[in-house]
Amino acid sequence: MTTAQDNSLRVDFEPFHTALRQVSLAAVKGIITHVSGLTVESTGLKIGLHQLCRIRLQDQRFVEAEVIGFRKNGLILLPLDSIEGIRPGDTVSPLDKPRLIPVHPSIVGRVIDGLGRPVDDKGPLQAAEYRPIDNVSPAPLSREMIHQPLPLGIRSIDGILTCGKGQRIGVFSGSGVGKSVLLGDIANGSDAQVNVVALVGERGREVREFLEKDLGPEGLARSVIVVATSDSAPIQRVKAGFVAATIAEYFRDQGRDVLFMMDSLTRFAQAQREVGLAAGEPPATKGYCPSVFAMLPKLVERLGCAAKGSITGILTVLAEGDDMNDPVADSARSLLDGHIVLSRRLADRGHYPAVDILQSVSRLMTRVSTPVHRKAAQVLRELYATYTDAEDLINIGAFAPGSNKRIDGSIALIEQVRRFLIQPVRQKSSFDQTVSQLAAIAQSWEQLLGTQPPGAAAPAQKALSKA
Repeated sequence: MTTAQDNSLRVDFEPFHTALRQVSLAAVKGIITHVSGLTVESTGLKIGLHQLCRIRLQDQRFVEAEVIGFRKNGLILLPLDSIEGIRPGDTVSPLDKPRLIPVHPSIVGRVIDGLGRPVDDKGPLQAAEYRPIDNVSPAPLSREMIHQPLPLGIRSIDGILTCGKGQRIGVFSGSGVGKSVLLGDIANGSDAQVNVVALVGERGREVREFLEKDLGPEGLARSVIVVATSDSAPIQRVKAGFVAATIAEYFRDQGRDVLFMMDSLTRFAQAQREVGLAAGEPPATKGYCPSVFAMLPKLVERLGCAAKGSITGILTVLAEGDDMNDPVADSARSLLDGHIVLSRRLADRGHYPAVDILQSVSRLMTRVSTPVHRKAAQVLRELYATYTDAEDLINIGAFAPGSNKRIDGSIALIEQVRRFLIQPVRQKSSFDQTVSQLAAIAQSWEQLLGTQPPGAAAPAQKALSKA
């Protein structure tokens, strides 16, 4: 009797569980309660950090937003586009899937925004597959070691600061010293198979100028351009860097050698600073939040070599007030495999590209260059440093010829060195030609110092007598 009564009171919950599993998450909605600065707060919705949601405005428009924090029982949202028109009471619904971007070989030659949407009026993007923009970097032990050079077509870099396939290197300079022009020349002159260029925080006027003047039709034909101008939402400027990295990873996974360029890493960090401050993070060094310095390695480490293919990264760093110890610049140096410093002093003299070879270094040059190449590069550095140290004495006439053999030799060869380092825009120099010219300068220097056989010194002595 007791058993029969127990069975009659038993409730079958399986139909309820089945019904709950069939309920779409999108049917659960939240309500906008507060707008403060760049952020929007909502209640009634329970989703995780960095998940996407959609705000429905009263005029039936939709604005996508990302969860960047929590406050009490509500969410702090950061819209991916403009927040204009958002009102209290607007509904918020979650997006069931993470943001995916379509990738296809035909994306080469296209210009897209920071969310992966085309902005070049060439129609929608084709999709061979869809990839999430938030990806993890390759496992450390799965990466191929860097052992091959990647010629960039710039003599001062290929000769003195040789870059390897899969290396990450920074271009450090103040404003107006020629970073964008240098990137355009590298995009046109490098031996990479595909270029992926991220223009983050650039002025709108400069985007078209870069595409048509610095990059040109030939460079654009083998490049993918990701653009998030300075007036874009800060979260979109952050996403632009990761969208570009996702596209570069797609081509790397096909076994290609990809050249990833970002202009600039500083504006990428500044956008993340805006996001962090809006989420309530405490400001640290120069107002940069802790999340900025956690975000930089997430981007940089996605570049480099994998099991097949490579992504060589060239990221510009804007040194505010030409301060190379700026927090972003200092952090970037610790993450990258070398740095190229552009000197305003050289740029003011008309020395382009304004690469200061004495302050720049490639940490992997010893692995990707031959002993002869490395020796010649070291000799040119020594020659250039000797002349630079004595330049003031030479210019005021205080140096007496014949009193120092090394300075005499640097005076004789400095014009040859300058012709090597100065390179007109769009003038590509092959890697073999660069190394050959470098070796010739090094041989002349050694002859002038008397370290070469006497019979081989005639050309150098002739140069010295002309000087």
